[in-house]
Amino acid sequence: PLCDEAATRLKTLPGVQDATVILTAHRPAAPPKPAPPRSAAAGGHRPFGGTPPEPNAPVLPGVKAVIAVASGKGGVGKSTTATNLAVGLAQEGLSVGLMDADIHGPSLHRMLGAAGKPEVINGRLQPIPVWGIRAVSIGMLVEEKQAMIWRGPMVMGAITQFLTDVDWGTLDVLVVDMPPGTGDAQLSLMQKVPLAGAVIVSTPQDIALIDARRGVSMFEKMKVPVLGLVENMSYFCCPNCGHNTELFGHGGARKEAEAMGVPFLGEVPLLAAIRASGDEGAPIVASAPESEAAQAFRRIAHTTAQALQQQTASTPA
Repeated sequence: PLCDEAATRLKTLPGVQDATVILTAHRPAAPPKPAPPRSAAAGGHRPFGGTPPEPNAPVLPGVKAVIAVASGKGGVGKSTTATNLAVGLAQEGLSVGLMDADIHGPSLHRMLGAAGKPEVINGRLQPIPVWGIRAVSIGMLVEEKQAMIWRGPMVMGAITQFLTDVDWGTLDVLVVDMPPGTGDAQLSLMQKVPLAGAVIVSTPQDIALIDARRGVSMFEKMKVPVLGLVENMSYFCCPNCGHNTELFGHGGARKEAEAMGVPFLGEVPLLAAIRASGDEGAPIVASAPESEAAQAFRRIAHTTAQALQQQTASTPA
């Protein structure tokens, strides 16, 4: 208050147009703090608290494969694809976990209809079992209206804790829903665990494919196999007459996959039922398994499972 009053008084003086008061203080340098224990230093930022793991502790020891579902930009249906891919892989007979790494815009908790907060047992977060998979999202831990105003180190710390402080148990595959873009979260994940592959989601138009190329390039530079591209919102099927309209073009992702030499996993139509199932918290592969949309996601899940199986078979023990 004294600063504001002084600035107001100064502005009344002749010739003074503006005034800003800044207080400074010079103090003796504080003695250096003792170095933290090695295990605490290795923990880094831990926004959820708890005891950090030992530096040499294995990450995800019970998980056979980790795949990332990514996109170069937002709004292409990446989280919808990740959710239905995870449930579809479970329907293929695999033990599946789903991790939401989109810290600033978590949505998987709503798409899965997961209510309540995960339990903590012996300092380990327990994934919520839902639709035949185990899932964790920061949306399960905070109020839905709360904005996650976190900088990069906090985001990376949260992702690290989702990998090391969650009791994932034994899984055939952990599907990670990545945030859009090619930033801190992607690099943090790839530095922490070896990814078995990445699935890139795009819409057919050229503007979206530009960003999809960047996603493919990022994973290739980090030596992560690209399992393939998914063309989402491939066409709109009119519920009244059944006519298909290519709102965003059609076939762009398939052509791009061929041009980049990566597999094409399939196309998903733009249907109201997909949107409704996400809002209702019931993935369409489980809630309407015979629908056209569910069959599209099931084909993508089947192709992805085959790609993982082939990759595992070709990897030396």
